[in-house]
Amino acid sequence: MTRHRIFGMSFASVYPLYVTKVERKGRTTDELDQVIRWLTGYDDAGLRRVIADGTTLEEFFDRAPALNPNASLITGVICGYRVEDIEDPLMQKIRYLDKLVDELARGKKMSSILRGEPVPAP
Repeated sequence: MTRHRIFGMSFASVYPLYVTKVERKGRTTDELDQVIRWLTGYDDAGLRRVIADGTTLEEFFDRAPALNPNASLITGVICGYRVEDIEDPLMQKIRYLDKLVDELARGKKMSSILRGEPVPAP
């Protein structure tokens, strides 16, 4: 079985692309970080650490404190695939994050992106 090249990419190389995407659409880095923390369970310090130390996407998700139990509510198409139908668990987590970033960039309400969970005060 061939490993996907994206698994070995560093989170630090992908994160600036997410930042550019959401900021171009008028959203903030704080909102992006909130979405990432919601999905993965990282806190701010943990998120900064994985960006600084070159953690791969595979390691990023393997070391994530806890995938949000509502992650399975993330549905729709990303990169031509329905995220809910992706069989590889790691690829599905990566695409969950891609989908959330897309929703943020499209201007969706934060409460919808976080699948109905209360949005913490800034």
